[in-house]
Amino acid sequence: MKPPPLKNDCFALPPGVDWTPVDDAKALLRQRLHAVTSVERVPLFQAAGRFLAEDVLAERSNPPMPNSAVDGYGFAAAATGQGVQILPLVPGRAAAGQPFEGEVPDGHAIRILTGAMLPDGVDTVVLQEDVTAETARIAFRGPIKPGSNTRKAGEDVPAATVVFKKSRRLEPQDLALLASVGVREVRVHVPLKIGVLSTGDEIRAVGQEAKPHQIFDANRPMLLSLVASWGYRAVDLGHVQDDRHELSVRMNMASEQADVILTTGGASAGEEDHISALLKDTGTIESWRIAVKPGRPLALGLWRQVPVFGLPGNPVAAYVCTLVFGGPAFRVLAGGDWQEALGYMVPAAFSKSKKPGRREYLRARLNGDGAAEVFRSEGSGRISGLSWASGLVEIGDAAQEIRPGDPVRFLPFEAFGR
Repeated sequence: MKPPPLKNDCFALPPGVDWTPVDDAKALLRQRLHAVTSVERVPLFQAAGRFLAEDVLAERSNPPMPNSAVDGYGFAAAATGQGVQILPLVPGRAAAGQPFEGEVPDGHAIRILTGAMLPDGVDTVVLQEDVTAETARIAFRGPIKPGSNTRKAGEDVPAATVVFKKSRRLEPQDLALLASVGVREVRVHVPLKIGVLSTGDEIRAVGQEAKPHQIFDANRPMLLSLVASWGYRAVDLGHVQDDRHELSVRMNMASEQADVILTTGGASAGEEDHISALLKDTGTIESWRIAVKPGRPLALGLWRQVPVFGLPGNPVAAYVCTLVFGGPAFRVLAGGDWQEALGYMVPAAFSKSKKPGRREYLRARLNGDGAAEVFRSEGSGRISGLSWASGLVEIGDAAQEIRPGDPVRFLPFEAFGR
């Protein structure tokens, strides 16, 4: 099964909108995107990292039967009381995977080990450390609370209940839970394929000769590894020069190879911004001027029904825009739910006077005191700042005066799911 394609106007901005605040841009993406990948049924062992295409119900309870939580001795609590209790032992024992087949009479006890199913006639277990044991009897001090040291059937997950809801990305620990309730297969979305295409006459691939007026392609290795770290299938679409026909041919090929296309460069409105021009020719282009720094120009559209994210050519802006806007959007396109990066407040180890109008993301890391220090330059051409940083400091849209010690919001790169 494959979901319907995105609507041609899914990236359309409301009438009269020019500059788009960050929160509004996120809200539009969240409202209008949906999964674009097909669905398949896979064995549980192959499901890690995949997004569920439907709710998953427990096939049976966990634990399936009442059992002992400790090594000790089991009996019926109603047959015991206060003070010293002396109970005869029935022959045999109950162990995990080796249930006791008979019934334990009232006033008797049985040796029982951790994980063993409670035999008939047993509802309580006393720790072996609290017992004096002989060959045929045990002694302990009562009272013992009924049900002590036992687990009820289904106390973790009852049968037929929803274990995980649709759109959840399955983690290794989730497979353990599903296995424990008897789930063997799940319906999941096929992994999202994200293609990365670099554009520009000035770009040279790593390993090629570069003249003084040319630069090496930093975006493609960065973005390919980023989307792969998110668990998607990264598709290298190579590099295209500023030739509109060649770019059109490559985009046609890309639409056959990927579920989403990421381009860098050519996303603004200049005469060499061919990505914007090509998408405009198809009638599905929306040039989002987002009130964000670094970033701002973001071309969104469809090419042969495949969503295209036209990113800025600057590596720092491309990286930040992919984290902030691409990350949550890709989760939805892959069959997941929208998920924002979770940050936390820390003291600032810097000063800044911010003007109103744009949200800013500063390359930052925490110092030994847990305060956020920022990269020495805000210039988006300083790619080294991405390697220096361990996250971003997010500064809101309004004007702010930040002084050392003031609280600021720190978003570690890991919070973006990287």
